[in-house]
Amino acid sequence: MARAYASAIIEAPVEAVWAAIRDFGALASWHPALAFSEIEGGGDPDVVGCVRNLKLEGGGTASERLLMLDDSRYTFSYSFETPAFPIDNYVATIELIPVTNGDKTFAQWTGTFDPRPEETGDYAELISNAVFAAGWAALAEKLKGATAPAGQGPRWQGMRPAKIFCSSIIAAPAAEVWSVVRDFASMDQWHPDIADMSMKGGVSSAKVSGVRSFRVGEGALEEQLTLLSDPDLAFRYRIVKSELPWLNYHAGLRLYPVTAGSGCCAVWTADWTAAPQDDLQLIPFVHNDVFQRAFDTLAAQLSSGAPTSV
Repeated sequence: MARAYASAIIEAPVEAVWAAIRDFGALASWHPALAFSEIEGGGDPDVVGCVRNLKLEGGGTASERLLMLDDSRYTFSYSFETPAFPIDNYVATIELIPVTNGDKTFAQWTGTFDPRPEETGDYAELISNAVFAAGWAALAEKLKGATAPAGQGPRWQGMRPAKIFCSSIIAAPAAEVWSVVRDFASMDQWHPDIADMSMKGGVSSAKVSGVRSFRVGEGALEEQLTLLSDPDLAFRYRIVKSELPWLNYHAGLRLYPVTAGSGCCAVWTADWTAAPQDDLQLIPFVHNDVFQRAFDTLAAQLSSGAPTSV
């Protein structure tokens, strides 16, 4: 199976970007490769199972079927009905992630398919560049400086992805950022309020189930690594010792590469149980003073060439 991918940062809030791309029949309104697009039979563009017919610039046609549409997470998937390329089992997904630090949008477009044995063309590169990347570039230009539609409801319909959702753009390649944050015992080197971090028992910082201990001010904490994924550039952990008034704290960080440039989108989430009055202090503290401050420090160190743990 082959994979095509492109991602970009769009200088507009996620609500504005979603309003522009949610209409499955309106692809030609923002993608330069298309001369025309419409929903077959004149149906509604948000009916899962509907088919859009496409006319390509320079000739050629294709059609695609909507497989999934999720307003609560800003994503949809579709497949070819009539392929634009000689490939099989094509499924593509568009996903938008709000950037909370600056109110931008991280947009990623992923496609998987089976190349036909008799074909020698590199369709993964073609789709990544001529379809996905070209689409993001045109949309970014069209929406630069756009604002959320009037009367827009809550950003997250229903439940948020997590109690804390903190995301930021770091102007360094995802692989370089990952080489720093992957070390589970290194956060004292990229957060100014954390000190004396080490793995208990001297175990490897890549050991899932390993526990790191550290100090924040006068407080002592211990956190256990519960997930480490090099393919996904992600880790998760839980607190096993803390003086703060919360239970069942579980958090995780994931990096997303930005192909339209050299940076990455970093997303840090956390959930826990606490009394509502305690959350009034805990939520802004974790979002601003822990996660966002760590992102800001890490970004500054990488941009200046300051030494970090690797």
